[in-house]
Parts: sequence; structure tokens; C-alpha cells
Amino acid sequence: MKNRTLHYIIRFLLGEDIPGEVVAAVGYTNNPKLYDRYSIVIVPSGFFNDHIYGTPASLPELPLQEIEGTPLLFGKPQIEQVGDTLVIHADLVASTYFLITRYEEIIQRNERDEHGRFPGKKSLPYRAGFLHRPIVDEYRLLLRKWLQRYGLRIPDISPHIQRIYLTHDLDAPILYRSWKGVVRSVKDGRGLLHSIRGKYGPVENDPYYTFPWMYQQNKMLRDQVGKNNCQPILFIRSGGKSKQDKPHYRLKNGDICQLIQNTLANDMIIGLHSSYQAGLDPALIHKEKKNLEENTGKSIRCNRHHFLASREPEDMTQLEAAGITDDFTMGYADAAGFRLGTSYPVRWINPMNRRLSSVLLHPLTIMDCSLEEKKYMGFNQEEALAYSLNLIGQVKKAGGELTLLWHNTSAQENTGSYLRKLYSHLLNELAKNEDCYYCRRQTPVCQGGYGQPGDPGT
Repeated sequence: MKNRTLHYIIRFLLGEDIPGEVVAAVGYTNNPKLYDRYSIVIVPSGFFNDHIYGTPASLPELPLQEIEGTPLLFGKPQIEQVGDTLVIHADLVASTYFLITRYEEIIQRNERDEHGRFPGKKSLPYRAGFLHRPIVDEYRLLLRKWLQRYGLRIPDISPHIQRIYLTHDLDAPILYRSWKGVVRSVKDGRGLLHSIRGKYGPVENDPYYTFPWMYQQNKMLRDQVGKNNCQPILFIRSGGKSKQDKPHYRLKNGDICQLIQNTLANDMIIGLHSSYQAGLDPALIHKEKKNLEENTGKSIRCNRHHFLASREPEDMTQLEAAGITDDFTMGYADAAGFRLGTSYPVRWINPMNRRLSSVLLHPLTIMDCSLEEKKYMGFNQEEALAYSLNLIGQVKKAGGELTLLWHNTSAQENTGSYLRKLYSHLLNELAKNEDCYYCRRQTPVCQGGYGQPGDPGT
């Protein structure tokens, strides 16, 4: 383990509000002669040993042990006092590393779905029954409690959602605004005259063009909780020729230009929605980012992969090389929850060489279609609401950040889907539950120390 990476993990585990001298008081060693240098020692489990790391033998076995009610991936749930040092045999460092790096996805690269994604239902958190819990954040709570028990003055974590990201992916912006759309409209029974009016009339009449409603919903929440605490982002695709990248839309198209201007006027950030093709050939990410910047006049710092098809480690390497600072892909398509084991943004660590990168990963908490689609979770409206509120409650308890992904196509009216109503319901719950938010002071502390996407990660 590289010292810089190890220090980052311990610092991440403790939290950014912990003084440096307290971080230095936490050691990671199995040498008893060094114990007296630290207030707390976490004993390595052997996960990082050269003959174990990177092999199938390094994967945890089920069922997992627990320490004070929290699943433990490595080590033993044992704590002892050795002299003046609290010695923890639960390897929280390796357990955290395993989750925040998505280590198992590298070891099991043959385990992929039809889109090249590691299935959430094959992941250890899902199989062990804790995907709905950010257990790395639970480790943080435990460590702080143990440090307090030792006598150090450690602040309690305030149960507030520190920041909300309302994100939208521009997969299919319009339905009937082309001649192909006219033909489709006629086939759908709308009549030729009505369909031609749909092509040449206001774009707001198109059933997919639900952005004005989404702007309104997002503004309602931002007005309630404060703009510094809630940031909408629209991820726009600027390339991709595969069939999964259909419908192909041009950034110079009049409707798309109008959408971009309206998005910026509504104080939304524009991010790159890396194409499906770029997922197969990550070298295309830089070209797509440059194309989006040229057509929007904005510096692009945020990314989300189309289909959430994030492949390791090539895609992250290319994101970093292209100047992307914040990635919002980190959720499973087939199961909503905590893919990284945390509700906090965390810097990507390359499991191949254990190098700490500059790319900040923002956990994707809830995606609309994950909840509703039969091939994924298949929830009805009541189940989806209950599950979503539980995830939001987990984020609040941990003091982390919440990211929602809702597509414009999910906000259509009269489709038989509950997703439009669910989005409105969730935002209204967040807006009225003012205890979910930090204070209203417009300071970096109030933003959880993260600021806007694109600010340097700590």
C-alpha cells in the first residue's frame, strides 16, 4: 500500500473535519513494537500482501462477521487495550479500500452483463445484504466513537444531507421532431396533421420535452434548501455511433441549442454524458468532451457514462487525462444503493497500481429506471417510495451527499409510469424536511467542504 493512498483512506475514514494530529494518531500496523506511537492501531488483515492482493483468494467469504452491528469484510471483530493504545483487529482500511475502489469488479472482470457492466446483484454488498447501507460511513461513525472513548475530542457527525445533486441524462431529448418522428407519430395513432404540427410546432409540445417541468421541480427544492446545497446537472451526449447511442442528436440542432441555453439560464451545470461507444473505446472521451465544450462554450468538468457502463481502469484513466474532475456514474443499474459503500464523494484509487487519482467519484444513490424496470428491481410505486426514502435516510444519518438521476423521458405524463410522481414526491419530502440540511450560511463549511463539482478534491 502506498503511503499517500493509505493516508488518504485513513483521512477519508475519519472525515475532513478531523484535525491532522488526530489522523496521525491512527496507525495501520501489525508490529506490536510500534503500537505505543499511536492512540489507535488498526491491524492489517493481510489483504494487501503481495501473494494475496489481486487474486481470487483476496475476496471476502460469506457470511461476513460484524463489528458492533456493521458488516466487516476483513480482519476480526476484536478490540483490545495494549498499554495506552486501542488495538482494533477489524481491518477497516482494507474493507474501505475494497468498496471505494470497486476492487471486486477488477478481480472478476469476466462477470459482466450484456453492456459490459458489473451487475449490482453480483456484488458483495448486494449478496451480503447491505447495498442499501453505506457501511464505510458506518466505519467512520465507529472510529469516531472509539477515538472519543479514548478521550480525544472528536465532534459527532451531524445528521444532515450536506449536498444534493439533481442530475439528468440527455439520452432522448425529443420524440417527434424529425420526419422519422412524424412517421412514428402517425403509427402511434396521432394523425398526419397532428404529427406535422408536432414537428413544426413548439418543442415544448413534444412528449419527451419535459425539461420545463423538471426545471420547476428543481427550482422548488433549491429555493427551499439553498442553491449552495442543491445543484442540478444535465449530462449531454456529444458523440457515439453505436446503436445503444441512438437516438443520435446533433448539438447544433435548433431544439438542442435552445435546450442548452435554457439549461444554463436555469443555473444548471452541463456535464459530459460519455457515449456507449466511448465506454468500449475510452480514448474517445477526450474528443467528446472537447466537442461538448465547443458547442456549449463551457468548460466541462463532470461526467457520467451512458448506460452507467463504467469499465475499470481504462475509463477512469481517460477521464483523468481529459481533465474530468468529477464523475457521477457510481451506481448499479440493476440495484439502487451504495455501490462505493459510502455516501461521500471519494477520490478514485486505481486498484491495479493503488495510485490515488484526481478524479472525484460521486455516489449515485437513486436512478429512476433501477426502481421501476422489471429486469432491475421491479418495484411498484409504494415499494419504490419506501426504498428511496430509506436510502435518503441513510445519507442523512451519515451526513453525506445525495445524488438522484431522473431522465426527462421518466417525467412524461399519462404513460402509466409512476416515476414522474415519485420524483415530485421525493423532492417535496426533501424540501419540507428542513432537518435534512446543514445550516443556511453560504460558506464552504456549509457545503460539506466540497463546493461545486470541479473544485479540487481533498
